[in-house]
Amino acid sequence: MSGEPYPARVFIQEVVTRDGLQIEPRFVPTADKIALIDALSDTGVAKIEVTSFVSPKAVPNLADAAEVARAIRRRPGVTYVALVPNLRGAEAALAADLDELNLVMSVSATHNLANMRLTPDQSLEGFRAIVAAARGTRARLNGSIATAFGCPFEGAQPAEKVLGLAAAYLDADLDSITLADTTGMANPRQVADLVAAFRARFGAVPLTLHFHNTRGMGLANVLAALGQGADRFDASLGGLGGCPFAPGATGNISTEDLVHMLEEMGVATGVDLGRLLELARGLPDLLGHDIPGQVAKAGRSGDLHPAPASLRAAS
Repeated sequence: MSGEPYPARVFIQEVVTRDGLQIEPRFVPTADKIALIDALSDTGVAKIEVTSFVSPKAVPNLADAAEVARAIRRRPGVTYVALVPNLRGAEAALAADLDELNLVMSVSATHNLANMRLTPDQSLEGFRAIVAAARGTRARLNGSIATAFGCPFEGAQPAEKVLGLAAAYLDADLDSITLADTTGMANPRQVADLVAAFRARFGAVPLTLHFHNTRGMGLANVLAALGQGADRFDASLGGLGGCPFAPGATGNISTEDLVHMLEEMGVATGVDLGRLLELARGLPDLLGHDIPGQVAKAGRSGDLHPAPASLRAAS
């Protein structure tokens, strides 16, 4: 299942203030969102998905998208992204001068209708309008393929169907691709096979993997993708997030858990794990509930503790 040696460097792409907050019941104040993004900018992550320009009625916690996008501090070397569902959202993201627009549709027609209220063909037509709107700007365009590893309504999606949609994205002049396990249905063998097939067909086209930990296989899936040379991964601080249209779905893989695993393996990320852990441990106060991430609770593997008092007394 493993191919070439693991990449020497892996790029961590933080999605907590979009994917992580989109289903939170408590509104996170705008100033707190901005402060969190600014703090994440200083951790060494390669990319931050700042927000999504969606209907405030659909996603109340992202109603302040434009205000947040305009107020954050832009750190050189970090790419700032907005997920955009349609042309109107893309125009708002372009007006906010974000570095990248993330366009998303599901390879599953049923999930796309539930999530976007569009057929796949309608979504693709909308993408072409967004490409036209972005032409001449500095913004790059990423195409995310949701339910790439399975749909809760239709089941597994054929690899050729996923690759065909990736080809349609690239034919529409998108710059990069994300394969998203929106519903946490992926398994490591499936991931290795699909990443290998993507690389065989599309060569060096930039590829991101977006895993959820719904069934506890998120980090195992990262390992499978690493074994096929994948070097870009989305993750969410604290393991927050989840798709509102995926029954039973839980959060994304945890950023700090991912960085900890890679650090223990000797794979460089350029990310300050200590600072990430500080930010993750502050999330319960911000959100009013516990977080799924494990390393923030257990500490790093190398964090040693004093011997039990009974042993010290005996000596």
